[in-house]
Amino acid sequence: MRTQSNTLGFVHRTRREFLRSTSTGFGMLAFAGLTAERSYAGLASQPHFAPKAKHVIFCFMDGGPSHVDTLDYKPMLTKREGTRIGDTAVSKLSQSNASRVWLGSPWKFRQRGQSGLWVSDLFPHAAELADELCVVRSLVGKQPLHGQQALLLHTGRETGRAPSLGSWTSYGLGTENDSLPGYVLLNNDWIPNGGYENFASSFLPATHAATLLRAKGTPVDNIVPTDKLAIQRRKLDLLRDQDRQFAAASADEQAIEAAIANYETAFRMQSAIPDIANVSDETEATKKLYGFETDNELKEYYSLQCLRARRLVEAGVRFIEITCPLTHANNSPWDQHSNIKKYHEGNAMITDQAVAALIIDLKQRGLLEDTIVVWAGEMGRTPHTPAISPTCGRDHHVNGYSIFMAGGGFRGGTAFGKTDEFGNSVVENQLTIHDIHATILHQLGLDHKRLTFRFGGRDASLTDIHGRVVNEILS
Repeated sequence: MRTQSNTLGFVHRTRREFLRSTSTGFGMLAFAGLTAERSYAGLASQPHFAPKAKHVIFCFMDGGPSHVDTLDYKPMLTKREGTRIGDTAVSKLSQSNASRVWLGSPWKFRQRGQSGLWVSDLFPHAAELADELCVVRSLVGKQPLHGQQALLLHTGRETGRAPSLGSWTSYGLGTENDSLPGYVLLNNDWIPNGGYENFASSFLPATHAATLLRAKGTPVDNIVPTDKLAIQRRKLDLLRDQDRQFAAASADEQAIEAAIANYETAFRMQSAIPDIANVSDETEATKKLYGFETDNELKEYYSLQCLRARRLVEAGVRFIEITCPLTHANNSPWDQHSNIKKYHEGNAMITDQAVAALIIDLKQRGLLEDTIVVWAGEMGRTPHTPAISPTCGRDHHVNGYSIFMAGGGFRGGTAFGKTDEFGNSVVENQLTIHDIHATILHQLGLDHKRLTFRFGGRDASLTDIHGRVVNEILS
């Protein structure tokens, strides 16, 4: 930053320059300490209005679970199975041509709970919670490509190069626990298409990027100190002082301040992360609820991450994301172009019980009211296939697909939006991921139009010029 003089000769200084130049810099030192956790968020960790929720847990079903096999019941597919879809059903938003044939679901759908919500037998555990689920059946995307759609889902832009939803949440609200980051990624040994940009802070301060916590092996690298805490503290103080001297002469002062804040958070995480990651103090009943009693290693790891998600919410972390493990040699876990029955069932076996347990556990502890659980893939799958066979599958489809939310003021036992009789395209209440982002931020007390950061000469936001709050799905 540079000082500027006006036409009368008075020198204008920025607030930071004033703090740095007065009282031998102690004003700046105090200010940096007060704002370290927020990294100059701009909102002083305060919502725009009274929030309905404080936390988000995003269960990312990477690869695109089939909407017509899970949450969007289409009996016409079974009746017309094997017949050609024709020219009118072809769409650039799915892998399709007129010679493809309709494919019925291999799983039965049933109406569940008091609400009568249709849920497939593929998800027996989630089906029991139908009255907690707010299903959106009318999402549309932009391109039937994993990387672009995953980035769109996370950042609101299919090209990436923008902060993720988790980063914006951390930026807007900060963390309730200064020993933990505001955004944690519970990873299961698989980085989705689109890479780490899905979880990055981009032009927001680096403190708002996701901190990765692994399921397998050491949860976080280098979290166990090699020195005594007093020695570490002295090293950090020296490093902080050197960084601040460098920041005073640097054009990218904010990046350096964010780095300082990250060092401080890492120091405090040394005791907090092991306590969160270690679930040995949980009851056997809780572990059984999440599905720890299993011979499947991947299910055990996924169950562990879901249980850790609840513990992170209890500890005050704002945004938690859980990824899926890759169960077989494939482009992504739910990407079944063939053998959809075999591999969708495998993915459901790994994830369904733990996701349902997470919702149950949050509710019985009084945490579901202010925690939004989001279950979503980046796309759906075609209701048609090239040819019927015992090993056939479904291809990429963004012309209409389904996700669900639970808790955090979303209306349970409801289905919003509608696709046509084949599940091929949206015919009622079409939504985009920008609308979902706007609605989630709204429940957190954040106005998606006002949550901005100055970048590239303009006020950038998660939703850009798009999105609306979908009040119809809120209680």
